[in-house]
Amino acid sequence: MKQKLNIIVLLHEDLLPPESVTGMTEEQIAPFKTEYDVIVTLEDMGHKVTPLGVTSDLSVIRKSVDEFQPDITFNLLEEFDGVGVFDAHVVSYLEMIRASYTGCNPRGLMLAHDKALSKMICRYHRIHVPAFGVFPLGSRIKRPAKLKFPLLVKSLTEEGSVGIAQASIVHSDEALAERVEFIHRQVGTDAIAEQYIEGRELYVGVIGNDRLQTLPIWELHFDKLREEAPRIATGKIKWDLKYRKKTGVQTRLATNLPHGLDNQIPRLCKRVYKALSLSGYARMDLRLTNAGQVYLLEANPNPELAYGEDFAESAEVSGIGYEQLLHRIINLGLRYQMRGQL
Repeated sequence: MKQKLNIIVLLHEDLLPPESVTGMTEEQIAPFKTEYDVIVTLEDMGHKVTPLGVTSDLSVIRKSVDEFQPDITFNLLEEFDGVGVFDAHVVSYLEMIRASYTGCNPRGLMLAHDKALSKMICRYHRIHVPAFGVFPLGSRIKRPAKLKFPLLVKSLTEEGSVGIAQASIVHSDEALAERVEFIHRQVGTDAIAEQYIEGRELYVGVIGNDRLQTLPIWELHFDKLREEAPRIATGKIKWDLKYRKKTGVQTRLATNLPHGLDNQIPRLCKRVYKALSLSGYARMDLRLTNAGQVYLLEANPNPELAYGEDFAESAEVSGIGYEQLLHRIINLGLRYQMRGQL
């Protein structure tokens, strides 16, 4: 892809970045950092870039595609009309109007967003996942007898650690009911309670449609968190920069892995990617127990792409610079064959 392209960058209207971030603090930039980094880098690469903010109206997408005739739409949209799982339908709409796009296809987005469905599929493929139970909105909260404490309670469909806090780990039926009700009330989705897996938290980026490449294994560290606190990626840890610095949260290359896991984990992540029909790029969230067992926690299509964040950093370590990473993602979008999944 040597030619310069006409690219629409699809993003949430509230995250349209300013032309310049000069004089802005890290905290002020954080909400739209991914959008800014992608847009500025694509422009620096010589592409014609048109940012398109979307909230709840699909017609603005059709109008922009008709007007600008983009070679591809760079999809950074993570919700539509305030609903996270609706991003799959936006991508379906792009397919229906025959517009090429970056990132994951509709089927992969739908399967991965439903944490219970994705776990059932992975379990069918003999991939280790935590035991779990689903608690729908409006239903009686009753723990299945086989589901043992401690449990981690979170939204069934929301991503980005929404609704996850230290209190998400529960040790009794009373605490379980309280946390499930919190998810129902505050997040507005069904809840899932899954077996809490003690161990190291690992992240693995995967790039590709059919031929897949895994990025180096990354690990989440808590250098200053109090000893008794669970090592989980809460919403505060993920989004509160001051708290991240206070607790010494860092992600970096995983080292001292048990013998053989350097090869086994990438193979596992490719199996998950294919089982869930993913395409473009994704990040696998894993837990490694002290006994050396690897569990898939979640598969995250279209993960955070900001410069300096996990996915881009692990790509950099593997020799893929930020411009080259965006170049690869665009090429995969241009080559992806729409299959009418939804």
